Amino acid sequence: MFGMLNPVSAVTSSMGGGETSETDKEKEEEAEKERLEALAEQEDRRKEKHRKMEEERETMRQGIRDKYKIEKKVEPEEPTEPYMPDNPLMRKKKTPEELAAEAEAADQDDFTKLKNTIETQISEVKSQIEGKCVVQ
Repeated sequence: MFGMLNPVSAVTSSMGGGETSETDKEKEEEAEKERLEALAEQEDRRKEKHRKMEEERETMRQGIRDKYKIEKKVEPEEPTEPYMPDNPLMRKKKTPEELAAEAEAADQDDFTKLKNTIETQISEVKSQIEGKCVVQ
């Protein structure tokens, strides 16, 4: 009985009502770090296993090609895509302004794009001229 915690403090700490100490936070962070490292290691082992299996399959395929005198099809190399995170949920999210700009750019035709670029160039030249002119 003496070793038991106060039942009220046990309830409040499990409900998140109590403050967690620095050591608890550090332990949680360390546990999360270890969990992520374990996941990464597990993923590396899985990739290695599949790489080895594919190597074995390729040697079997080559043996069959040699046996029946079949030439290997040369597949064109696909261009590599830019780096995408392993988890698509972790990618950088676009702001509403970026989404609106993309939608607007998709809606515009070539003539409208040309018109907008000319208007921006004219406004830049106008601001340069106004900066050089002195009004007396």
